[in-house]
Parts: sequence; structure tokens; C-alpha cells
Amino acid sequence: MTGRIALVSGGTRGIGRSISETLKSAGYRVVANYFGNSEAAQRFTEETGIPHYRFNVADFGECKAGVEKIVHEVGPIEVLVNNAGITRDGTLHKMDYESWEDVIHTNLTSCFNLCRLVIDSMRDRGFGRIVNIGSINGQAGQYGQVNYAAAKSGIHGFTKALAQEGAAKGITVNAIAPGYVDTDMVRSVPHHVLEKIIARIPTGRLGRAEDIARGVMFLVADDADFITGSTLSINGGQHMY
Repeated sequence: MTGRIALVSGGTRGIGRSISETLKSAGYRVVANYFGNSEAAQRFTEETGIPHYRFNVADFGECKAGVEKIVHEVGPIEVLVNNAGITRDGTLHKMDYESWEDVIHTNLTSCFNLCRLVIDSMRDRGFGRIVNIGSINGQAGQYGQVNYAAAKSGIHGFTKALAQEGAAKGITVNAIAPGYVDTDMVRSVPHHVLEKIIARIPTGRLGRAEDIARGVMFLVADDADFITGSTLSINGGQHMY
């Protein structure tokens, strides 16, 4: 696996940063995508030595230009981790169309965009590892998250379908469904709500970004070629699916 080129979308902060750092420590040549926070991305690169590439994963044209730049400057992408995601929470009767569209495109359409742009070269080389980051809320649903739950549930179906297409070409496609992980997104939840969430987790704690990164490492390994179309739930036992 040493030297394989890995692209992590949303790879400069939170869970994505931990995935990027873990892959690099294992010998992968990692590149991290980001879109929103240039200051954090620059700091990430200074601290880790991992290059960052700015493009909007919800936009196919930007993804195409971004992937082409990575391939030109670094080399062909052999490992893809679709981690980028946003929330725009609200109950359906109060949700505007933009909140639906933004989450669907950023969280789900992005998987099509990046997978479509790397799948041909993976097929040509006879090797590829794709991991899509879903969510416990794509498995169980969540009040006030019809957009997010729909997008993450879609990722699980997308994963199973693409796994069937890629298997004969040495490409594995799997998903990870994290539970509640101690990131900026989760820390923004009101404290009294967060206490109730933790009370429902059998292990008694929030997940850590490293918990998810270890799952990614397991699935992208060269010798993980018999694992495809699977969803690895990493949620402390909160939802056994």
C-alpha cells in the first residue's frame, strides 16, 4: 500500500483530517480536498505536510478540474474517501428548497462526481479502494434531518450498487456509518441535547475521529479485497443495524 495516492474529500478538518493523517502515517500519498475554510486548510497543510486542493464537491465541473490537477501534480488516484458533508437542519414543514438541495448535492451527488471521475482509471489499473462516509442517521433517520438522512441513506445504496460494478475489476466500494463523533458539528448541538444523545450510546461516550479513521484504514488496505458492498457501523452500539 505504500505510496498509493489517496484523495480525502473534506479532508482538512474533523473526521476528514483524522482520515488524512492516518492514511499518511501508513505510507499513503494523501491529498485533501476542502471548500469552505481556506485558513484552516492552509494551517492543516503547514501542520501535516499534506497538500490541499480547493473545489466544490457538489459541482461536477469543479470536481473534474480538481481531479485533473491532482492527477497532473501527484498522480492517479487509487484510494478515494468521500467524506465531505454539511447539515442544514430543520423540520420538513419549515425547510426551504435550498436547504434540501445543498445537502443532497454536497453529501450525495459529490459521491457520484468523484467516483465517476476516478472509476475509469481504477478499472484500467485493476485496483481501487472507495470508502463513502454515511451516517447512523442515514440508517435510523433523525428528527429535523430529512435532507441529511436522505442523502446519507442514498450513500449506502450507492455503495452497494457500485460495489457490484467494481468487483470484477479489483475495485472495492464500502461505506462507514459513524455515530455521533466529537467534532465541531456535534459540539454545536446544545449541551442538554448532547447529554441525551450520549445517554443513548451503550459505550457511554461520543466517538472520536480516530475511531472512524481506523475503519477507513481497514477497508482501503490492499488485502481487504474480499470486503466490498459493506457498511461498517462505528457508533458505540447506539444503533445495531
